[in-house]
Amino acid sequence: MRRGIAVSPGVAIGTAYVIHEIFVNPDTQRLEDTQITAELANYETARDKAAADLRALEKKVDAQVGHEEAFIFAVHRAIIREPAFTNKIRNWIVEDKMTAAASLHRLLGEYTAMFTKTRDEYLQERLNDIRDVIIRLGSHLNQNPNSGEKPIDGPLIVIADELLPSQAVALGQFDVNGIVTQAGSQTSHAAIIARSRGIPAVSGVKNILRKVKTGDTIVVDGRAGVVEINPNSESLAAFRKLEREFFDLRDQLAANRDDPALTQDGVELKLEANINGVDDAQAAHAMGASGIGLYRTEYLYLTHADLPDEDEQYEVYRNIVANSPNHNITIRTLDIGGDKTVAYLGHDHKEANPFMGWRSIRLSFEHPEFFNTQIRAIIRAASEFPEGTARLMFPMVTTVEEIRKLRSMIRKAYKTLSARKVKICELRIGMMLEVPAAAITIDSMLDLVDFVSIGSNDLVQYLMAADRDNPKVSHLCQPLSPAVLRVLKHVIETCNRQRVPVTVCGEMAGKPKAFLLLLGMGLRRFSMSPSFVPSIKQLASQVSIEQAESIVASVMKFKTTAQVKRYMTRQLEQLAPNLTMLDSN
Repeated sequence: MRRGIAVSPGVAIGTAYVIHEIFVNPDTQRLEDTQITAELANYETARDKAAADLRALEKKVDAQVGHEEAFIFAVHRAIIREPAFTNKIRNWIVEDKMTAAASLHRLLGEYTAMFTKTRDEYLQERLNDIRDVIIRLGSHLNQNPNSGEKPIDGPLIVIADELLPSQAVALGQFDVNGIVTQAGSQTSHAAIIARSRGIPAVSGVKNILRKVKTGDTIVVDGRAGVVEINPNSESLAAFRKLEREFFDLRDQLAANRDDPALTQDGVELKLEANINGVDDAQAAHAMGASGIGLYRTEYLYLTHADLPDEDEQYEVYRNIVANSPNHNITIRTLDIGGDKTVAYLGHDHKEANPFMGWRSIRLSFEHPEFFNTQIRAIIRAASEFPEGTARLMFPMVTTVEEIRKLRSMIRKAYKTLSARKVKICELRIGMMLEVPAAAITIDSMLDLVDFVSIGSNDLVQYLMAADRDNPKVSHLCQPLSPAVLRVLKHVIETCNRQRVPVTVCGEMAGKPKAFLLLLGMGLRRFSMSPSFVPSIKQLASQVSIEQAESIVASVMKFKTTAQVKRYMTRQLEQLAPNLTMLDSN
């Protein structure tokens, strides 16, 4: 049994499918003599396609972002054509009769072993360049992990160091029952995707890749943060019972999709969904969400082969709005940085403190043409639907000056589109509240925005001065800590007093214990992973506003997180004992 971080509740049993960092189980079978020529040609074709990709990307980034940012792709093209790089691949195909994919995997291993021995940051960055090139080459080979070929039979438990967004998208076509990652946290890519699809998941399981091989039987308990490898018959039977209970409860709750979201005393709530793409939007509709409270547009960039231009973005955004419940959607501009990076925005070099550095709106300001392209695409897409259904939101707003600058850029985008005779409509403009400075001064910002959305994931780590992805301090990132609860109460009460709509779109919104507290603080709009909407709707129907307010009054007297957690566990067990299975520890 291995322990990690509980990131997506529920119990799942399945067959392990191990995803290594770059390739999914590259073919280890030796080539026949008659296959060698074809495999060499396969590699050369992949190399030519990758070089063409990089050439096109270099030109596009140079035009939209800048020459310096585009230069990285010239470096990558040089690596692809480097004789030492290419000759090794050819020799392994010919002499060792390895597939091109297996040869690339071997080459990465060699470079990794060589460069990780040095502390020289320049050489370590070159390893990142080589890794990016190998990923690009692998994507053009027949054996690439996104080819759509089913890996193995049966319900799968995906085991990985960390899931890249592109890998997570590819897994959507497989029967995935659970996800286990060696790295990551409650807000990693894998965690977000698992919750959006209702898949039990555990992150931060140390050395899991050394302990598991493809084909092993794996149990994932996403509530307790436990992973069991090849359990005995008695343990397996107990977990199968829990798995059935989890699926039965989920199916029961899904039946409330058409019911209104009402508290026990009839107060109407808005339960919306957080999404990464069109599949999530459709899931939100199926789960009974009233709209989309957060569309993370960065996943378009993270999973796109190159830099999407305005027309490409417009088509994607229009499709997302079309598939959103009631066309009701809040579209957040690019939130790149921290744990989400793309090379063409200058993130080929590591920052000492990326979560508190050059990211989100700060990065967008530095590349105004790139940023304006996205704003124009969003306005165009939103204008295809009834006015007021789509909203525009900006991440990591810290100061009043930033909001004024954003409004100026939006006015410029409207003027540009008007000059092009493009159909446009006015969008409501909102800010994502994640920075403590903005929380403290929220009253001075409300005259400049139409709505506020609280991003609790980042707000918690900034308040606690603790990187949520650093296992040494991640225990401090507690949404139920008294400090966090006081700040949230202040923000919600201030917004309500000034009659500015406020939503929580961080992971707190979909957690039963946190939901009860937010409800008692006066919050009436929540946005969460689509799979959590039915359980929160059920919980809302079992509690009155008076009860929630009484719970908050008691909790605000507590001095420690442990006290809050114990009290909220008891309250949830009394109000909705059937939902405790869906609340991660």
